[in-house]
Amino acid sequence: MPKAKNVEEYIAMHQAGIAANPDCGTSHYNLAVGLIGQKKFDEAERELQAAIDCSPSLAEAYVQLGGICLKRGDLDGCLAYNKQATKARAGFFEGFGNIGFVHLQRGEVEEAIASLKKAISFNSKFIQAHSTLASAYLMSGLIDESIETNLKVIELGPDFAVAYNNLAIAYLEKGDYDKAVENCDKATKLGYEVAPEILKQIDKYR
Repeated sequence: MPKAKNVEEYIAMHQAGIAANPDCGTSHYNLAVGLIGQKKFDEAERELQAAIDCSPSLAEAYVQLGGICLKRGDLDGCLAYNKQATKARAGFFEGFGNIGFVHLQRGEVEEAIASLKKAISFNSKFIQAHSTLASAYLMSGLIDESIETNLKVIELGPDFAVAYNNLAIAYLEKGDYDKAVENCDKATKLGYEVAPEILKQIDKYR
């Protein structure tokens, strides 16, 4: 298929693909991705449902539906769709990562840790899951585990600003103030907005 020059052309291309072959789940899915790019979430939702009807094992479609739920503030819907994604395809790491994220948003830290570990077991380079896991450890008071996991995040992505922010908080908790200052500065330099109360605490040790 030729490469589209813009979203409109991309959408038109996949609409034509569906007209020629209405039962192609991938075409419905690709059209939905274009519609999400245009923030046409209701239309995208219909296309994703059509994609699943045509291709029930299309795990990515469930994840996108979960993403639409998240934009609407529907955490339960997001969780349900991501669970379906992991059932549609065994070892679908993105689904487990999203399940972990939703559990953490709901304050269900133990469940979050279990799902995120599962996501990482299927894809050890899944940086977002490592980062969310580091936050979950921090929320659980597992400071050393959080530091170790954040260092793994930085190994995978040296410019992943949230990891430096989390390290700053973790080192602050440990009383290692030099490292807290150093990581806070790195987070800020990378454009991360460190919480004012954390900055206030760290500024005492400069």
